[in-house]
Amino acid sequence: MKTEKKIIATENAPAAVGPYSQAIAAGELVFTAGQIPLDPESGQLVPGDIEAQTHRALQNLQALLQTASSSLAAVMKTTVFMTDLADFKRMNVVYAQYFASEPPTRSTVEVAALPLGAQIEIECVALAL
Repeated sequence: MKTEKKIIATENAPAAVGPYSQAIAAGELVFTAGQIPLDPESGQLVPGDIEAQTHRALQNLQALLQTASSSLAAVMKTTVFMTDLADFKRMNVVYAQYFASEPPTRSTVEVAALPLGAQIEIECVALAL
């Protein structure tokens, strides 16, 4: 059985700014591109600290998943990229608000830089509902 891939696109999350898709659904899975804390309306990085940026990145993921007929509750795995792991505890407090029960598996890594000076980027794999 061949699985078809479906490109997921929404105006409720930042548009792709290069040769990639916002998300792809294939079979029972949804794969998202990494989401930095861009406001989807303005296309600008949200101002503020790691908490504000974590909220926006997760809201962008939530919008992509909703468009793909999925949800944060269906997320199986996230990867979090941060420019400063000293902010991990503060990021984690916000992250826990979005994954309060049965949280997904997660990897968190520190990177030298992220696009547009973002402090965080988050990607995920979720079940298609």
